[in-house]
Amino acid sequence: MIEDVVELAKRRGFFVQSAGVYGGVSGFYTFGPQGAALKQNVEDTWRDRFAIQEGNMEVDAPTVMPEAVFEASGHLDTFDDMHVECPECGSNHRADHIVEDNTDIEEAESLPAAEVEELIAEYELVCPDCGTGLAGQVIDDFNLMFETNIGPGSASPGYLRPETAQGIFVEFPQLAEYARNQLPFGVTQIGRAYRNEISPRKSLLRVREFTQAELELFVDPEEDEPTLDRVRDVTAPFYPADEQEAADGEIREATIGEVVDDGTVADPWIAYYLGAAAQWYESIGVDMDRFRFRQHLAGELAHYAADCWDAEAEVDGDWIELAGFAYRGDYDLSKHADHSGEEFTVFKQYDDPVTVERATVDPDMSALGPEFGGAAADVAAALESLVERDPDAFEAASESGDPVTVEVDGETYEVPIEQTGYAVEEVTESGEHVSPHVVEPSFGVDRALYTALDHCYREDEVDGESRTYLALPAGVAPTTVGVFPLMDRDGMGDRAHEVVDDLRDAGLAVTYDDSGAIGRRYRRQDEVGTPFCVTVDYDTLGEGDDPELEGTVTVRERDSTDQRRVPVESLAETLRNLRDGALTFDDI
Repeated sequence: MIEDVVELAKRRGFFVQSAGVYGGVSGFYTFGPQGAALKQNVEDTWRDRFAIQEGNMEVDAPTVMPEAVFEASGHLDTFDDMHVECPECGSNHRADHIVEDNTDIEEAESLPAAEVEELIAEYELVCPDCGTGLAGQVIDDFNLMFETNIGPGSASPGYLRPETAQGIFVEFPQLAEYARNQLPFGVTQIGRAYRNEISPRKSLLRVREFTQAELELFVDPEEDEPTLDRVRDVTAPFYPADEQEAADGEIREATIGEVVDDGTVADPWIAYYLGAAAQWYESIGVDMDRFRFRQHLAGELAHYAADCWDAEAEVDGDWIELAGFAYRGDYDLSKHADHSGEEFTVFKQYDDPVTVERATVDPDMSALGPEFGGAAADVAAALESLVERDPDAFEAASESGDPVTVEVDGETYEVPIEQTGYAVEEVTESGEHVSPHVVEPSFGVDRALYTALDHCYREDEVDGESRTYLALPAGVAPTTVGVFPLMDRDGMGDRAHEVVDDLRDAGLAVTYDDSGAIGRRYRRQDEVGTPFCVTVDYDTLGEGDDPELEGTVTVRERDSTDQRRVPVESLAETLRNLRDGALTFDDI
């Protein structure tokens, strides 16, 4: 099937491997006219569902960011895949993919590298390119980020972003102001991301440049909860970790309400977005009988995630990841706060001021200066930070008489309790600083597009001839309507052009075709997923056998090939309603 979809995609202008005249470059694809339009429509439906309908903001951050961003985020240390090199031909491969492709093990990515090495030896796995055995070859970590330099020379290293999320996180202080410091608030972004994949494969399913659609929702972990009513009754297939690990584990159908109530999905925010995602995927043409939500196993969890679920779809016999839904806690904001020295909190105003006991310090610099010299100011700052994080450390020191211990630049300092100025005071507070937690639904647009093509690919027979068509939903199809003159003569071509202009003025995506037999023109539009075709004929001009058909055109529906006569004057409204789902073809 994948070969059929890729062949159609190339022939009909959906996507092709980039730079084909120079032999192509692995992992990079150019979207042609049909693919670019389909991709735009998919992105627009995502934006409508996850930004506009949710009342979230949208940003557009740079694709190149300085090294400091990725030091803070952890990507420099942990954004790796398992790499193995063939000793004979020198080809590079994902070691976990070698295991998954040649054994019954489905999630080798979650296994330690040493265990993957053992599996390669146990199953006597070989290089896919030349057949040389890979047993005994070292598996090492390969960082997936593309490195570059910002400006001349190498003094300012940077990286192409491996995800769009960091462009949102680093701007949090400003974004919180835009949100008037009111939690929860969400920020979305649709944009390119880059991962230097070891072995790109399967067309758009594993590439080096791709488009992500991400939502970062910032919530107060103590107070904010989603309104589940909107998705409570949405049914979807779930594959939790315990079922994956069981010998007879199964995927089970359940509603969002049920998986929240029984604890299958522990976090209600994650459950809410799983429900929203199920609705969205179905709306763009994903077959829900070939779809599931799979919980990450412990070994798969990203360094920032407390829990994570993937949306997966079956494509050509394999389950592929379409999206990830992670509860990231305050990992990202706290890391950027630590590394930048800026505040990544939201001030929450109380309804009424409250009086509380608060531990404070007032370090005695006249004592710290002679004792610690140039480090005295840093020691004082460390004491102030410690009393906020762990006031009990000072209380314990007061009772025992032991010094308070702090660490500055890897060195430990002991400060007598009397020199810290420790005290417990009553203070009146009007609010508090809250460190928001992050809920992240992250979608791969390219994979969603490819899955929709694969799941909407159809073959049948019409009038004794074989037909290939894409049963894409009308709302995302690259073109909504094809307009044809029955023949380009006797004024039919001119009238058809007028119809095209009217439909385009009405905001519809229209193509015009007068080449070849009408049946062939239908087939061409079927193959690119155009849901409706309009034919201008002699009846339209009032020159046919039936005077009642004057001023009407034939509208043909792609999947059924059924036809209806529709007045030209109401054609645009009818087609808009069909595209938007306000009308079915049987309603005409």
